[in-house]
Amino acid sequence: MKKVLDPVPLIMVRNRQRKIAVDYGRLEKFAQRVLPLCAAEQGFGLTNLEEISVWLISDRRMAELHLRFMQIPGPTDVMTFQHGEVFISVETARWQAKTCHTSLTSELQLYLVHALLHLHGFDDRDPVAGRRMRAVQQRIIARA
Repeated sequence: MKKVLDPVPLIMVRNRQRKIAVDYGRLEKFAQRVLPLCAAEQGFGLTNLEEISVWLISDRRMAELHLRFMQIPGPTDVMTFQHGEVFISVETARWQAKTCHTSLTSELQLYLVHALLHLHGFDDRDPVAGRRMRAVQQRIIARA
């Protein structure tokens, strides 16, 4: 029997940085495609939200958030807040894309799926959970 999904929240992507050109409309369409795929995974949380806001920001802004909420200096790639806000550093994504020989779009998509899975209750703090989360991320990206 196929699992019946609860309604998924509205998801919006907004670009709040000016250094790097990003097709955030394309990223929002990707987000709308992967959101039900993430919600279909075993977990909880996504269907409890009415709306998810994805903010594309600079490294400077990410470093501020990282220090304020995690007490860790410097930027990080993505931060997820359980009430439905996701912050993605476009500069970090570009740097990581160059390092991994992939595209900026692919890196942003990876961060987005990663954040949605966190909102759905996935955790990657221990090695076993991290491997599971990475496998689920790759499966969802391949399906999208």
